[in-house]
Amino acid sequence: MNHFIKIRRDLHQIPELGFQEFKTQAYLLNYLESLPQDRMTIKKWKTGLFVKIHGIDPHKTIGYRTDIDGLPISEDTDLPFSSTHNDKMHACGHDFHMSIALGVLTYFTENPIKDDLLFVFQPAEEGPGGAEPMLKSEEMQKWKPDLIFALHIAPEYPVGSIALKEGLLFANTSELFIDLKGKGGHAARPHETNDMVVAACSLVNQLQTIVSRNVDPLDSAVITIGKITGGTVQNIIAENARLEGTIRSLSAESMKKVKHRIEAIVKGIEAGFECEVSIDYGSMYHQVYNTESITRDFMQYIEEETNVDVIECKEAMTGEDFGYMLKEIPGLMFWLGVESPYGLHHAKLNPQEEAIGVAIKVIRSYFSHLGNR
Repeated sequence: MNHFIKIRRDLHQIPELGFQEFKTQAYLLNYLESLPQDRMTIKKWKTGLFVKIHGIDPHKTIGYRTDIDGLPISEDTDLPFSSTHNDKMHACGHDFHMSIALGVLTYFTENPIKDDLLFVFQPAEEGPGGAEPMLKSEEMQKWKPDLIFALHIAPEYPVGSIALKEGLLFANTSELFIDLKGKGGHAARPHETNDMVVAACSLVNQLQTIVSRNVDPLDSAVITIGKITGGTVQNIIAENARLEGTIRSLSAESMKKVKHRIEAIVKGIEAGFECEVSIDYGSMYHQVYNTESITRDFMQYIEEETNVDVIECKEAMTGEDFGYMLKEIPGLMFWLGVESPYGLHHAKLNPQEEAIGVAIKVIRSYFSHLGNR
């Protein structure tokens, strides 16, 4: 079995939530310490890591970012290397991402290039967001790369392919939490109460009109309410209710408009149901925007110099906090085909492990080309 497939399986068994990746960090450090140290410098940042591979004659620094956290999902794959952490799973492929990063890093400890390489092992991509504070950290500012790259697994594409495009790849995203507080009471005396289950249902229905009636049809946005909680038992009218969801948009302007309309509708709910409503937008992720010139160069090189299929894809409503890094540093993110019938964030996600070797070869080949110019 390929060494980096084994690493992926090891990491798959220990998924940890954002800023709780203690075992993951320890595993990564243990592996890194087994490599030649003469050209490597390691710095910890919270539960993440910066690893610099010093070049022979550096003129620039090439960055590569991988995320390292898992999701609060109970795994349902029946794999022999399933998660050993209850209700946590690498259901977004970050175990793949880490093993690929280690594969590329290992190669360059043994085959140095002219330029410096900076590998960023970032915590908390799934929430509350590790990219933005890591970007602002003293360590990153000292070692800030001149350009930066990342990938994300894609179950919908076949192994042996990558997909990307110039410009906008992933959407602007924002979490959405809405709490409603009214007046509870006996189910037989609704006239003495302000029922927050009814208010919450009305609010959900009104939220669904925002995109269809307030967003330019030539733009795109999504409001999804994924969770509703309210009340205590069947014969008590609910005093409290909570909606949890997400907002996605392909433009910053549409994100502002959607939030403005949410706030206006909430004021109407407060008046109509005589209740108090509060909004929390939680974590926000900036759009992933691939630098055009770098993306063209990367696509041309992979098409001409490797046997990997390059697919020019459309933008997606997926969110990724790597967008914060691309906001300040030129670079790109691409989709890696892993061919799975189950999608991202699914309890049965089982990507094809052959894709790990494909990604390692693609990245180390391009970095060798880029870093020896």
